[in-house]
Amino acid sequence: MSLLQSIHGPRDLDRLSQEQLVVLAAEIREFLVREVSKTGGHLGPNLGVVELTMAVHRVFDSPNDAIVFDTGHQSYVHKLLTGRQDFSRLRERGGLAGYPQRSESVHDIVESSHASSSLSWADGISRAFQMTGQKDRHVVAIVGDGALTGGMTWEALNNISDDNSRNLVIVVNDNGRSYAPTIGGMARFLNDVRTRRSYRSLYASSRRFFDLFGGPGRALYRGIRGGTHGFLSRFSNNEALYSNLDIKYIGPIHGHDLRAMEEALTQAKNYGAPVIVHAITQKGKGFEPAVLDAADQFHAVGHIDPETGEPIGASDKQSWTSVFAEELVVLADRNPAIVGITAAMLRPTGLQPFAAKYPHRVFDVGIAEQHAVTSAAGLAFGGLHPVVALYATFINRAFDQVLMDVALHKAGVTFVLDRAGVTGPDGPSHHGIWDLAILQVVPHIRLSAPRDATRLREELGEAVAVTDAPTVVRFSKGSVGNEIAAVRRQPDGVDVLSEASRKDVLIVTVGPMAEIGLAVAERLADQGIGATVIDPRWVVPVPKSVISLAAEHRLVVTIEDGIRVGGIGTRIRQELRAAGVDTALTELGLPDEFLQHGSRAEILEEAGLTPQQIARDVVEQVLGSKIPVARPLADDAHEERSLGSDRS
Repeated sequence: MSLLQSIHGPRDLDRLSQEQLVVLAAEIREFLVREVSKTGGHLGPNLGVVELTMAVHRVFDSPNDAIVFDTGHQSYVHKLLTGRQDFSRLRERGGLAGYPQRSESVHDIVESSHASSSLSWADGISRAFQMTGQKDRHVVAIVGDGALTGGMTWEALNNISDDNSRNLVIVVNDNGRSYAPTIGGMARFLNDVRTRRSYRSLYASSRRFFDLFGGPGRALYRGIRGGTHGFLSRFSNNEALYSNLDIKYIGPIHGHDLRAMEEALTQAKNYGAPVIVHAITQKGKGFEPAVLDAADQFHAVGHIDPETGEPIGASDKQSWTSVFAEELVVLADRNPAIVGITAAMLRPTGLQPFAAKYPHRVFDVGIAEQHAVTSAAGLAFGGLHPVVALYATFINRAFDQVLMDVALHKAGVTFVLDRAGVTGPDGPSHHGIWDLAILQVVPHIRLSAPRDATRLREELGEAVAVTDAPTVVRFSKGSVGNEIAAVRRQPDGVDVLSEASRKDVLIVTVGPMAEIGLAVAERLADQGIGATVIDPRWVVPVPKSVISLAAEHRLVVTIEDGIRVGGIGTRIRQELRAAGVDTALTELGLPDEFLQHGSRAEILEEAGLTPQQIARDVVEQVLGSKIPVARPLADDAHEERSLGSDRS
């Protein structure tokens, strides 16, 4: 049995010698490469925190001591050390989540995978422990240097430093990267410390010197290392970063030296006040393909060859992101006013090609979505047209700025929301299902949802042409589906995708749900029910032809991959009533729940968003056996009126 197989909880680490711990670290890395290669997931971040996580669990007593991860994608090692070693269905329905999850273990606390929130969590938990007399309990927040670019971390540090009597340890996992290399003044400062020759040479030479004296020399080295760390931090002026915050600083520490990490964490634990432990690590450590990957050091991978790191079974279809990336460069070539902004996701959101061609027209602001949006408003005021590229789930973090800084000031800013709708394996906090409901309440905003690559290019061009209001282009994760040509286009831009001679049902689809809408229409035709399928393209404001078409049909069905509550279907219902159109409407979408990880197909099926289920329900509504009931046929209505007059 391997050492890893003998670990069922953190206290099993206590019995291991230093030599055994080194073996265990190697086994953990081997396990991660082997298992994550099969399932996909966050490989690079976890390879980089093996010793750090082992040291945390050796020094602190989880779950009595609370361990908080920011953002949580580096928690695989933590899962292994807390008894969760079945990674066979990682990020699949019924398997382990890709982030901490309370339902899996008492050792997991924060489930949200949105960055820069850990220090606020730690502040609250440590205050609660203090106020309730739980003085034997510590809080450990593990935060990356990338997350330190987010404003929340500095808001939290400001409050933590105001009360220096709590048992709170902040471990800065400094690998110089978030998804890609960390940017900004903070990043430059830490990078200078990380690469400074004085730090590297002094650390290495001091260790070599004491090694000359064998075991006693190494023991002496370990004994004075705490003082050495303090000296190194002062020598490198790194304490200057935190001195004004009045928080004790220990570091920089070699994050892959288990002894050093344990000693630093023990000092921090015994200090009796908030402490920052600065650990320098290497993302992807132990797996050469990851270390050599310049893009993101295997931050997140699909199925890969565990020997070479090469992707296995990758789709040869073009992704939504790549279509956007190509078209934005085309538009930027024509319009020098277009600039790009992203929040630490230059490659994932498709801005890299734009940045490569026009490096001075793309701005990566770090994990700071609020700043990104308000900065975009300023750029628009200065005569530019910013394109803010984010994951759909992260626009939630900047809603106030969209509302008050962009929309209120009538700024021409385009928001491109990648990974909109159901994203699948990353779980509740990564599904992009709230954007349509949240953003449509913003006055004068215009929301588009392309159904295919052609429409994405088309609608992006239309979006950047708007100079007096915010525009949004949202699209899904993964490969673009088949092209869906329109039968005809209405004067206001609404595409009619399919129509029958009978006008029983109007199916309004949002974005890629057009494919499902067409499949529903085929099934209805088999039942003798005529359906018209339309794609509004721009779903907010509701185009007038959607209202006029609804008036011509007996029933309206809207299909979207956002939440039903406050979704596009709700908006169309309101517009119908305002126009005096009494056609019954059923809005189909996702429930207002936190959807667990699973495949897109599994999640849509559970929500009833399959052609079979939708068609079955619509047939019942047309027949009048299920609410909302379709409006009677014109002949039926005339007959009822005649019968009514006869009775009188």
